[in-house]
Amino acid sequence: MANLYDCSVDSELLTGTRLARAAIGRGELVVVPTDTVYGVAADAFDPAAVQRLLDAKGRGRQSPPPVLVKGRETLAALTDHVPDVVQPLLDEFWPGPLTVIFTAQRSLSWDLGETRGTVALRVPDHPLALELLAETGPLAVSSANLTGQPAATTASAAREMLGDSVAVYLEAGPSGTGLERRPGANTGSTIVDASAGRDGVLRIVRHGSLPDDEIVRVVGPGVVV
Repeated sequence: MANLYDCSVDSELLTGTRLARAAIGRGELVVVPTDTVYGVAADAFDPAAVQRLLDAKGRGRQSPPPVLVKGRETLAALTDHVPDVVQPLLDEFWPGPLTVIFTAQRSLSWDLGETRGTVALRVPDHPLALELLAETGPLAVSSANLTGQPAATTASAAREMLGDSVAVYLEAGPSGTGLERRPGANTGSTIVDASAGRDGVLRIVRHGSLPDDEIVRVVGPGVVV
């Protein structure tokens, strides 16, 4: 069984994060904590690693993974355009449980699946995830579970489902602490589509940990559909 590292123990934190960086560099998968649920991560610019991620979860290319980034400074390199209408949401909820779909930068040489020219980006509000992203660059990350199973809120739960398809598991305790778990909502991030944002409209395409009314509060009721 793949190794799991308890990141509340300093020696295991150092070893685990070092091995996680090395695994990402080799095109392998790593399970990391985020502020919503645990995610299974791969180098976003390594097509074979991204396919390995999809295979581990039992997903097809029609379900491309979102990409986690360490900050808004990466947007210019990864997106074609950041609509003005979405800027207040980024100011308010990044880092945090908000994923935004943008039109992808056309010059990028990556293959996340059937994205139709878009990329879903998020800055997670978790120090361990941000530390790893600062070392590795953008990571393709999807919830750490088999498709159809509940998203893992601990690395131990993720290991029970994903086993040796993942090289390194980083355990940082239960995820999602302090987030509202609303009946019927996804336990992951809320996803907003801004890829058609030039028309001044944002679309909520997944109801998640960030309540819809918080998005409406920031951008106004006439902007979200």
